[in-house]
Amino acid sequence: MKRRSLRVRVALIFAGFGALISLILSIAIYVAVHDFGQRLIYETLHAESQDYLARLARTPDAMLPATRTLSGYALGDPDPRRAGPPALAVLPPGNRAIELDGRPYLARVVESGNRRYAFLFDVGPQLQRERNFLYYLIAGMVAMTGLSALGGFWLARRVVAPVTDLAARVAALEAPAAAVPAPPRPSQDEVDELAHAFDRYHARIQACVERERAFTADVSHELRTPLAIIRGAVEVLESDTALNNSQRQRIARIERASHDMTDLTGALLHLARESGAGDGAEEGCSIAEVVHGSVAKQRNLAGDGGVEFHVDAEADLQIRVAKTLAAVVVDNLIDNAVRHSRSGRIHVRLAERRLEVSDSGCGIAEDELERVFRRHYRGVASDGAGIGLSLVKRICELHGWRIAIASQTGSGTTATLIFPPE
Repeated sequence: MKRRSLRVRVALIFAGFGALISLILSIAIYVAVHDFGQRLIYETLHAESQDYLARLARTPDAMLPATRTLSGYALGDPDPRRAGPPALAVLPPGNRAIELDGRPYLARVVESGNRRYAFLFDVGPQLQRERNFLYYLIAGMVAMTGLSALGGFWLARRVVAPVTDLAARVAALEAPAAAVPAPPRPSQDEVDELAHAFDRYHARIQACVERERAFTADVSHELRTPLAIIRGAVEVLESDTALNNSQRQRIARIERASHDMTDLTGALLHLARESGAGDGAEEGCSIAEVVHGSVAKQRNLAGDGGVEFHVDAEADLQIRVAKTLAAVVVDNLIDNAVRHSRSGRIHVRLAERRLEVSDSGCGIAEDELERVFRRHYRGVASDGAGIGLSLVKRICELHGWRIAIASQTGSGTTATLIFPPE
């Protein structure tokens, strides 16, 4: 369910509050008017009964009141017109509401001597007026609710405006030009102060990120020269025919480590830019080409270690990312498979937007699977530094790729890389 905006919620609260207040006031006014009307009618009946009894004391044949709304009766009188409806004969003295022939009345019965007298007030017109008044109250309540909603929208717009402005300024912090805080407005309030605090904090974070990025780029760039020297020296040593097998194995380890460091520095240089742009990112690269190159490099580094490589490139995929970063991801996945399959089989399968690297090695325990992407985490059977898979995870998150690893102890491991449609 879509959540309503803050402005709409504030307006609805005002409308609901206005409707509630209007309802309470309308009920209170209606009850008060109804009660006041009954009290006036009973007072009128009391006054009329006292007036008639006073006249009756002076004149025995005094006439009972008989108007359009008020009438009096001498209960038990031989004259049916003076005695009134038979239902009045059973009424005890006092005030009460009755209904005669479908019409509502308020009645007052009094005793004088041995006789009883009933005075009736026709409240039909009064009830009709009260109903009309109720309609007016309902209309006023609806109008009050509408005015409350309009007032709520207007007030919410003024109240929410600073929050909206703050949200826009925080959202604009993603832009490079937003690193410099905006100058404070003359009418600075708490929200403005919060916005400027965000600006200052963002500026500090931006400066820190820039320092880290520059440091990473500088270190990675400076490492290229010594790594090139190391690799050149390794090539010279490999050409020496006087070396024995043990020495050649050590040199192969040095060469493999230099390759890993070269790939790592290249990846750091690209990650320092955050977007991975440049160095072929616009042109993109072929995943099949990267896979074949990585397999060839790993096959060469593995030598005669007994590792068997199988590549199934069912489809090629062009992705808009620097080839260096794609190679770091594929190299690390295949390198991990080689490390855990000293003498086994590595199966690399490239399908449509999907790359799978499977090995027949020792596998990964279930409790270790959740931690393989953490920096510096090394499994029980791992001899690496715990950086490769965390770097792979970071590159995947940077470009929106999905990486998953499925494994069971003793049954090998399968790493799956999924490329989303562009």
